[in-house]
Parts: sequence; C-alpha cells; structure tokens
Amino acid sequence: MILQSILDGTTRLSKFQFVIALRLLHNVPMGSSKLSELLILGQGSDPKSERGVSCAGELPAASDPDLIARAIAAKAALGSRAMILGHHYQRDEVIQFADITGDSFKLAQAAADNTSAEFIFFCGVHFMAESADILTSSSQKVILPDLAAGCSMADMATAKQVNDCWGSLEKLGVAAKTIPITYMNSSAAIKSFTGKNGGAVCTSSNAARAMTWAFDKGEKILFLPDQHLGRNTAVLSLGLTLEDCVIWNPWKLNGGLSELEIHKAKVILWRGHCSVHGRFSVENVESMRAKLPGVKILVHPECPHEVVELADVVGSTEMIIKTIANSPIGSKWAIGTELNLVQRLAQDYPDREIHFLDKTVCYCSTMNRIDLPHLVWAMESLVAGHLVNQISVDAEVAKYAKVALERMLALP
Repeated sequence: MILQSILDGTTRLSKFQFVIALRLLHNVPMGSSKLSELLILGQGSDPKSERGVSCAGELPAASDPDLIARAIAAKAALGSRAMILGHHYQRDEVIQFADITGDSFKLAQAAADNTSAEFIFFCGVHFMAESADILTSSSQKVILPDLAAGCSMADMATAKQVNDCWGSLEKLGVAAKTIPITYMNSSAAIKSFTGKNGGAVCTSSNAARAMTWAFDKGEKILFLPDQHLGRNTAVLSLGLTLEDCVIWNPWKLNGGLSELEIHKAKVILWRGHCSVHGRFSVENVESMRAKLPGVKILVHPECPHEVVELADVVGSTEMIIKTIANSPIGSKWAIGTELNLVQRLAQDYPDREIHFLDKTVCYCSTMNRIDLPHLVWAMESLVAGHLVNQISVDAEVAKYAKVALERMLALP
C-alpha cells in the first residue's frame, strides 16, 4: 500500500512511512528482517518461489498443429529409455501419451518397480515427482515438465511448522506415543520427518491400513496435512468419533488446543485441505439429488466430512474409476472429485449418466500446468541431449522419506 502511494501519488505519507517506503524501494533491511527478498510490484524474480520453467522461446505453442506429431516422434526417439507417468487428474492431451495412468499410490509403485527406464517423465505435481525420485535408483532421472506444478495442500505444512508441532508434543509428553502419518500429498521434507519419527506415508486408497498400522505402534496419530482424509478415515473406517479428533492450527500456540484436548485426542489432524475437494458442499449434494432422482453420490475422502456422510459411495481416485466401471448401464452418478477425471469417465462410459457434483468448473489448477507443450518441450530437449526440469531430492531428506514411503508400500 505504501509503495502504491508513492507510485500513484494519491496518498500523503508521514515521515515514518516515507522512510519505510524508501527502505522497501531500495531493498534496505529493517531490524532483523531482510526486505531485500521483497519483489517490488513484480520486478525481478525469485527462483526459490517461482518454480515455473523458463523456456526462452522454445516452448511450443498450444496451437501448433504438429504438436501431437512432435510428441509421438519425441517419445519414439526416446524409446525404452523413458517412461511417462500420468496422474488421473491430467489433461487428456497429456494422458494419451502416458505409459502408466494412475493415482499417486499406483504411480509411486510404478516408479519403485521400474528399474530399466533411464528417464521418468512425471505428469503430475511436484510432491509426486519427488516421491518418484526417492524411490528410483541414483542412475534414473525424474523430470517434471513444468516445475510450477505444485500442490496447495502440500504447501499447507512446512517442515518448520511440523517440527515446531512435534516439539510442542514432546514438551507435553505425548510425542513418544504418537505416530506420524503423512498423506502422499506432502513435501519430501515432511515425508522425511515422518520416516525419522517412526511413521509412514499413506494415500487415499490405503489410509485406513496406514492408520491401523500406526495404532498398533502407538496411542495417537499426527495426521498430515489433509484434515478431511484423516477425519473421514478415522471416523468412517476405524470407528472413532469426531470427538476423538482435534485440529492442529500451525499458526497458533500448541495448535490452538488446550493440553487436555491434546492428551485426550486419538488423532491430531493438521489444518490442511485440498482446494478442489474442499469446494464440494452439502448444498451440492442436496441440489443434485433434487434435480436427478435416483442419482448416486460418489465422492473422494478429501471432501469435508458432512459431504462424505451424505454420499452413497466414498473412495480413492482408483476406487471412483472402478465404481463407475462396475456400475449398471443407465445408472446416474454425481462425482465429487477433479473435473478432468469426471469428464474422462463421462466420455469412457456414455451409457451411464455422469455429472460433476459442483455447479462451478473446478480443475486442479496446479496439475493443469502440465500440458502438451511442456511435455513436448521436455521430451524434445532430452532427445537433443539436454536434461531439463530434473527433480532431485537432497540425499539426507531422501534417506528418511524413503523409509516412510517403503513402510507404505509394505502395508498388508
């Protein structure tokens, strides 16, 4: 606001404001904070936060009529040296070139099982590519076609916040009996924390098994970073109550909880959520049932608990696909998950009536950063001998993250 006042002259500044403004404009540190990290009105760039790829004019235009032919040629040129993994939420233009399509669990297994491909193009988001790098050998290279393909949920839990939380639990004497379980949708650093402290990774398809495993080892679970998956799994699959679950707010002292609440809780849920699945509401369900008598509501467990309670079927991405595939011809479905997948299911099963549960278009915006131009650019660069956008996890972080991932893969 101060900077804008200087630029447009609409606000008179006090001497104090003027001094602060000058410091901001000239990147002068004030106190212990270094304001040199601020980017004034978009000037300059921060490679640590701006992970988008800079293609220097090499990125093919989306309108290029030869784009598909270029993708086919590049993939053929790479041959068995490369494998393309495609998450179900990807665009159709990308999925058509995937060697394996799946949810995060299936793709993690595919990465772990593959020992021959020298290059793995991960058409998903950043945390998925990190997991692939952790699970593959040092001779294999994982490539994310656009480095800006992140995950808002994963960003809701930083390593410092989680370590601070654990420190608080240690002071209260409950950390020793608490097992951390982190959803696949988390950074490598959070997975590393989990592995180091006796926990495991989970996905929406095996969350119940992971939490059951954790309760066999301890009395409490710290579930990161999606509160909805943790709550729905604890209540609907494990038979716990809503009162057994508390929410840890990383921005408040002791997570905003009293010592009694922490001691009584069986599941401590991190205050995180999916920006796509969090949009589905009770109103969506009621409206769809009113418009389509006989419709079945099928939702992902990342949806809010009140939505999941009203659904007919709740399941992971893979389970959603199998449910539709095995459903009777002519059946009606309203599906609460990412729109690319819902549209693909409607195309694949035209003899079922398939609707998107929300009335508002809602793609996973970060997943959609991976498009055909980026995939073509990454493949053609490799064909020309240039490795781009490699995802490489720090060795120490990877060591314990791999422990947590392997515990997940070993779940019965």
